[in-house]
Amino acid sequence: MKVESRIFEICTVFFFLCAIVYGLLAKEPVGIVALTLTGGLSLIIGTYFRFISRRLEPRPEDNPTAEVVDGAGELGFFSPGSYWPIGLAGAAALIGISVAYFHVWAIAISGALLLVAIGGLLFEYHLPRSDH
Repeated sequence: MKVESRIFEICTVFFFLCAIVYGLLAKEPVGIVALTLTGGLSLIIGTYFRFISRRLEPRPEDNPTAEVVDGAGELGFFSPGSYWPIGLAGAAALIGISVAYFHVWAIAISGALLLVAIGGLLFEYHLPRSDH
């Protein structure tokens, strides 16, 4: 995670420098605030990654002398046939349209659908199966 933290730290410095240059050249407060807050958010993420990298064992990405074969192996479990991502995308699209047109009743319904889709995706392999 040291690579990721370094990327966000570089982005933080860039955003703060852009905020300073923008403040000197544009003299417009909204852009200065936006760039400063972007730098602050980038600083939060970079600090979190730096903190987490101390707790985890080093990965091949963190070792500059690592070979490609060091990163070989299983990366994780990916569901071969889940339909929950389709429902999640549909619910997210519906909530986006509902917010765009500001229909409160549609926001409530699509928010509930979004929570159901998130729960279904999260607990897909943790619920007891009834086909035994």
